[in-house]
Amino acid sequence: MSKENKTSNDNEQPAGHEGQNQPAILINTQYIKDLSLEIPHAPEIFREIKSAPEVQINVEVGYQTLENNFYNVELKLNMDGDVNHQKLFILELTYSAVVALNVPAEHLEPVLMIEIPRLIFPFARNVVTNCLVEGGLPPFMINPIDFVTMYNNRKNRK
Repeated sequence: MSKENKTSNDNEQPAGHEGQNQPAILINTQYIKDLSLEIPHAPEIFREIKSAPEVQINVEVGYQTLENNFYNVELKLNMDGDVNHQKLFILELTYSAVVALNVPAEHLEPVLMIEIPRLIFPFARNVVTNCLVEGGLPPFMINPIDFVTMYNNRKNRK
């Protein structure tokens, strides 16, 4: 039988200190807060679709402090699609996430306004694409969004 030499491991936590190494970002839940699709000129407008519609997208990011280190982050996507100068569709989505953050105070706002939207954007984009297809419209994939530039532009306007 051999004897084991037990050495201290830097990753081990002393008794009573469990939870101090919590992840910096923890997404607890993601959800659709609001979703609306309107096709005001259906069914006649479907005959007009012979090429890709002109689509305008407006993106907004906001957050709300819940309690302790919990926050609700909202990603709002408003889309208008036109074909032959007629309104093809209007889509509004508010996609949200409840997150727990363990970051220094100086990084809090950038994490809430850049990192969390970047993490939840693919899910919101999937909701938009599925909604348009299920609504009888051509599939549309939203290009990636530069949340850093959005954040910097917002800070510069203040």
